[in-house]
Amino acid sequence: MAIARPTCGPISTYSRVQILHLVQSRPHRTIGELCEVTGLHANTVREHLQRLIEGGYVIPAIERRATRGRPRTLYSAATGAPGASSPVARDKVTAAARRGDLMRRMVPAAASDLGREATYQLDALIEHLEESGFEPVIDDDRLTVDLTPCPHAAARPEDRPVLCRVHLSLMQGVLTEAGGPLVADSVHEPTMPQECTVQLRLTDTAA
Repeated sequence: MAIARPTCGPISTYSRVQILHLVQSRPHRTIGELCEVTGLHANTVREHLQRLIEGGYVIPAIERRATRGRPRTLYSAATGAPGASSPVARDKVTAAARRGDLMRRMVPAAASDLGREATYQLDALIEHLEESGFEPVIDDDRLTVDLTPCPHAAARPEDRPVLCRVHLSLMQGVLTEAGGPLVADSVHEPTMPQECTVQLRLTDTAA
């Protein structure tokens, strides 16, 4: 039986997952809000946020205030949409496309039939997933990403829904940042804890 691997990257600890879930569900979060909901010390929250900013998953912004007082730093998820794009994420997308082009020149059969933009989206997605401890297998025909064995298979069952939502949102952010017709649609209902398959979808305009 396949053994799930340890996670790394943006979702390596459940505390970090909680923070990501909060900034994904509503932008412009303060340190105080994140501490209150997670129960973590402010220094711990700051450390997690710094790692997420460095990874390109969270964007900090200084609060605009009309009253006197020191402005706070507000934290939002990097979704790749206009106004929510991380420079780190943009650099990752560019580097992934460059490495993908190099690989396809060496192995032409590795090229996708989905078109240039979708191919670059998949380049970025694969590198994100590998950074997060997965070994993704892409099916261009079914538009699926097989992530079995899931590194989160050993997580508490009550935590799995949040883990899946957070990582699906991260995947969607990568695809949006790369720009193209593919979106991360859903996670298939697993029959075994270690199973994980993500369904991609071509947008209507692309189809």
